[in-house]
Amino acid sequence: MSSNPFPPSPDRTGTRSTRRTRRTPRRIPYAAAVALGLALTAAGLGGCSTGARPPAAAGPAVSTSAAAPAPGVDSRERLTVDGGTREYLMHRPAADGGPRPLLIAFHGRGADAENLRKQSGLDRAAEARGMLLVYPEALDKAWGAGTAPTDRRPDPDADVRFTEALVAELVRTGRADPHRIYVAGFSNGGSMALRMAAQRPDLVAGAAAVSGELPTGAAAVKPTGPVPVLIVYGAEDPVRPLAGLPSPGPAAPGEEPITATMSARASAEAFAAAGGAGSPAEEGKSGYDSVTWPAGPAGAEVRLLVMHGAGHTWPGSTVPPPAGFGSVSTALDASATVLDFLSTGRR
Repeated sequence: MSSNPFPPSPDRTGTRSTRRTRRTPRRIPYAAAVALGLALTAAGLGGCSTGARPPAAAGPAVSTSAAAPAPGVDSRERLTVDGGTREYLMHRPAADGGPRPLLIAFHGRGADAENLRKQSGLDRAAEARGMLLVYPEALDKAWGAGTAPTDRRPDPDADVRFTEALVAELVRTGRADPHRIYVAGFSNGGSMALRMAAQRPDLVAGAAAVSGELPTGAAAVKPTGPVPVLIVYGAEDPVRPLAGLPSPGPAAPGEEPITATMSARASAEAFAAAGGAGSPAEEGKSGYDSVTWPAGPAGAEVRLLVMHGAGHTWPGSTVPPPAGFGSVSTALDASATVLDFLSTGRR
């Protein structure tokens, strides 16, 4: 394990449901799904892509505009990375103190930090566990979860560097414990969390993805070391299916191309293989199926939870999803499940 948790990422050239049966969920085109979510955002309705708002103007390297709804303290922060200004929301526990476990939570495509905050309820779960919680804002409301450049994203590593810089800043200021850095996300944000775990096992002590899978094809992301990983997925996801999206259709005009992904199970298996985990143990639970690859010598357990009847949604969320995104499972609270899984990991 590297003694320096913040080495630079490798440079790259360039600039920057309808529910059917459980076995055969009806899949709506990804571009149409995103467009539908954005339309509902404009109408002020809750869902996968609600609450979007434009990024604030550029400012100093780090600045705070704080509000303090009980019980924790919330602020919008800025960080200069690669010569530009990136933003994030931060939720600090009410009993703020020394370095704390840090969770970085990536929102979905077409959404923003505030959307994930409302959709997931992660603030409450993090507060209960004394965790520092950060919701970064993506450029153009999408994360570079894959490794291939595109016309709209010529530098596919920009978001990896942003995340590394964000961790370094929070560690430098004494807010985050460098040994307890966790990443999680929803949809495209879930894939971004998996990319960070795959490429930076020396930095990330645990990762969780809800409705997110590993990119494949030209943008493939391959795990490079042991990291505890949890993937939570809807069995009836009509947007990015449980079986993966190896050949996505074209994006909507003006949108970034859609990244191909492998299946949720193949994503989990890739992390299990990289971490030397044991053979999978499958168990049926009330409302979901669980597959666990037990931790090997490196201590990296991998788990896949497949929610019965659920769509492209956050289990336990009280925010209604956009029409066509499927049902929300109530079999478990994904936020509590994610943080309970992650909080045992240290690097």
